Amino acid sequence: MFETTQRKGVVQVRCEGARWLSTAWDGGYREADAVYNLTVPEGFERTNLDAYRKERLGEADFPVGPTLLTGLDMAHARCARSGPVSVLATVGLSNPAVLPTGEGGAADDETDAEATAGRAASNDDAEWRPGTVNLVVGADRSLDDGALATLLATAVEAKAATLLDAAGVPGTTSDAVLVGCVPAAEPAEFAGSATEVGAAARACVRDAVHASLAARYDDGPPTVEEAEYGVVTDRQTDVRRP
Repeated sequence: MFETTQRKGVVQVRCEGARWLSTAWDGGYREADAVYNLTVPEGFERTNLDAYRKERLGEADFPVGPTLLTGLDMAHARCARSGPVSVLATVGLSNPAVLPTGEGGAADDETDAEATAGRAASNDDAEWRPGTVNLVVGADRSLDDGALATLLATAVEAKAATLLDAAGVPGTTSDAVLVGCVPAAEPAEFAGSATEVGAAARACVRDAVHASLAARYDDGPPTVEEAEYGVVTDRQTDVRRP
């Protein structure tokens, strides 16, 4: 069972003996009894993230473990649980990552692209407070490395689908995910969308993301035009047969 504790701008997700896969700055596979999602202050410029994590977790009286960072206040964190899966989500959309998908790629969304790119350029020297969509996904099942990676992909897919529907973007420039399992638990061979673990993860990500969005934005999520920062992937590619 994955349990959460929140204090001093940090949410701990704990499960003794858990194994994790992280996309954070020190990411990869590792064993840890607890992982964290924590709020960084406005104007955050620290570059030694290991030292910063140690300071913040120490202040909250938590042991060091894998950590995700966000500019979003942990008051907006929300959890969802279904079957063997639980999810913690924090959702801020001040820095959307727009991916035009019309037939002509970026050309079909030229107006939005120019607006977002212009806004990003005008904010180059502004104080930056990343929004970030962070997910911590825990499955009460034993997953091998491949299945844990599949769970990561399943969670990211659900996050992107939920945000596209709710806010018109698949994510932000700084999204991160931690997925965990319990090696001593009942084994699950797969974690894709058609499996018990994958289906539960998709539903939990959807509902936790929606709940965090609602907690953060009283009048609904900002539009791409309203976002303070962001990027547009507007490059063209050479598509050909292999």
